[in-house]
Amino acid sequence: MPTAPQTDATNERKLIEAIALKRHIRAEYNGTEMLLAPHRLFSRHDELFLSAFNPNKNWRSEEERRLGHFKLDGLSNLLVTEEVFEPLPDFDPAPPRETDEEVFTVTA
Repeated sequence: MPTAPQTDATNERKLIEAIALKRHIRAEYNGTEMLLAPHRLFSRHDELFLSAFNPNKNWRSEEERRLGHFKLDGLSNLLVTEEVFEPLPDFDPAPPRETDEEVFTVTA
């Protein structure tokens, strides 16, 4: 039996759970499978975005490591894993832009 597609509301709940529990997520983003450490869910122009760290990305140095911003509409097949992460040490809980609205943010 085919499964129903995930709705934004379902993904939003899963992301809030992952942020609260500091759990990695596995998801496809615009067709690419990714492992992400979700730090913040925020709204920009009435659309939801996720700020997350991609631990599998090749970073040139520890100082270069930073969060990427992913539009929720581009995320699919989202799964909260059992893998726990530590928030980035220099994580700023303020939304990326002054006009962005925070939905949920990881705590230290």
